[in-house]
Amino acid sequence: MKLLTDWGFGRAGWQQGARGEYWVLAQALLLLGMVFLPPYRPWGLQLSLPWRYGVWGSAVGLGLTAVILLGKGLLDLGQSLTPLPYPKDDGQLVQVGVYGIVRHPIYSGVILGVLAWALYQLSLTHVAAAIACFLFFNAKAHREELWLADKYPDYAAYQQRVKKLIPGVY
Repeated sequence: MKLLTDWGFGRAGWQQGARGEYWVLAQALLLLGMVFLPPYRPWGLQLSLPWRYGVWGSAVGLGLTAVILLGKGLLDLGQSLTPLPYPKDDGQLVQVGVYGIVRHPIYSGVILGVLAWALYQLSLTHVAAAIACFLFFNAKAHREELWLADKYPDYAAYQQRVKKLIPGVY
């Protein structure tokens, strides 16, 4: 329980959603839904083996990139880590490590992981889920950035310097 309160969870927060508790709940439901999402493979069985292995190789590459972004993002945040989009009261703005490459590496890692799974499954429903994840995490990051800009005066300069979800692109 102490860990949850350290992260900023509390009874009042769940009643009001003041720190983004409902974003976390929606995220959990979205990712849980991925587990039970049935694959739709209109072309999966028709791909020749070289193409199938190429797609699977791309999936593995994306998956490894996802793991690196997730892991490094968690490590670099250190004591500022919270599952809530609202920054911790005692947190600090992290702009080094992977946060010098992309502002939301954990979200990026999840999106890439879902996309990697979609490619590995050769499933259109999972590609649609990856798009839904991108849209969800983009919206969650937008809300989070409003709070971060309120808390940290130099956040606007950081936004200009570092891309949001896709390094060097977006």
